Amino acid sequence: MPARLRLSEAGRSELVAFLQDLVRLPSPSTQERQVAERLAQEMREAGLDVSLDEMGNVIGHVGRGKGPALCYNGHMDTVEIGDPGLWKHDPFGAEVRDGLLYGLGAADMKGGLAAMVHGVKALIRAGGPPKGDLYLVGVVQEEPCEGLAMRYIMESGRARADMVILGEPTHLGLALGHRGRLGLRVRVHGRAAHASMPELGQNAIYDAAKAVVAVELLAPQLGRGPFLGPGTIAVTQIASRSASLNAIPDLCELYVDRRLTAGETEAKALAELKRSLAREGVRAEVEVTEYRAASYTGHPCQAKEYFPAWTLPENAPLVAKCAQVVEAVLGRAPELGCWAFSTDGAYTAGSAGIPTVGFGPGEERYAHAADERVRVADVCAAAEVYANLPLALLG
Repeated sequence: MPARLRLSEAGRSELVAFLQDLVRLPSPSTQERQVAERLAQEMREAGLDVSLDEMGNVIGHVGRGKGPALCYNGHMDTVEIGDPGLWKHDPFGAEVRDGLLYGLGAADMKGGLAAMVHGVKALIRAGGPPKGDLYLVGVVQEEPCEGLAMRYIMESGRARADMVILGEPTHLGLALGHRGRLGLRVRVHGRAAHASMPELGQNAIYDAAKAVVAVELLAPQLGRGPFLGPGTIAVTQIASRSASLNAIPDLCELYVDRRLTAGETEAKALAELKRSLAREGVRAEVEVTEYRAASYTGHPCQAKEYFPAWTLPENAPLVAKCAQVVEAVLGRAPELGCWAFSTDGAYTAGSAGIPTVGFGPGEERYAHAADERVRVADVCAAAEVYANLPLALLG
């Protein structure tokens, strides 16, 4: 199938300028207002009907109201800069050098978001989707709590979807799933005493050290999926409580990051960790953590930090149609794979069961890294794919 829609040179320049605008606007999670306003402006100029919900998500729509619904998903937030000394390029400079655009969020995922807007713009100028509805959503707080905003949009009826395209970086391949994520807190209690008489107390840190060993011993025993790879577990934070530096701590907490492969669930992961702690003689409380934050609009947000794994079979109709469009635009068949990280697909595919495929410019290895970058040519190519996908999926 030939690719019907292409970007003009002027269209490519407009796309790059818009991406530079997005990168130059800081948008750490819960502080996305400036990017949301700029995104809404560009979407309106592209011809979409645009609204913002109470959480601050930007929702664009174009379509004829009958037939299937396709949803393009992208997140507006980024992680923090980290150590500024590690950046050779200004993280908010959006500098273009040797065909690469540098800046925080360039790959994850302002490049994909900009490409989606300008791909839809080209589609609208050509007459819009042949039937059905196309939604383009820019969501908040995906980095700390993937799926939170997408769930809110879908369950509030602001958008609908029979299929979802996620614009996270895939290096122009197709991502057909990712491992799930579970946040766990292990709370170990001790007994306070003066540090000069430690025998009168019970040091919670010492027992927590045994819990760390229990996690380390559990790690190689976890399952492995044929497509998603192994489940993993890691202690990523430790904190203790004591009355002073001269007191035996009576509490020590561990934060555990658990990545779930195919067939692993919240209940299974909890049971495995509790058994491992028991084998090491550790008495501890284990609970799934809760995400709590206020959106930039002031809207309260809360969710349990359990994000299911998901995969879409390679022979699924959505995969075949997406692959045909990508090949028509790029002149080569896309590579099929899965993400190492978690995305809004945890909700759309993992919870809601909506067929979901990932496609976007940028490489995973540059996400959350100093001197984050995206290839300008890939952003433009992605926009052309986004322009043509509705012709195949909603035709």
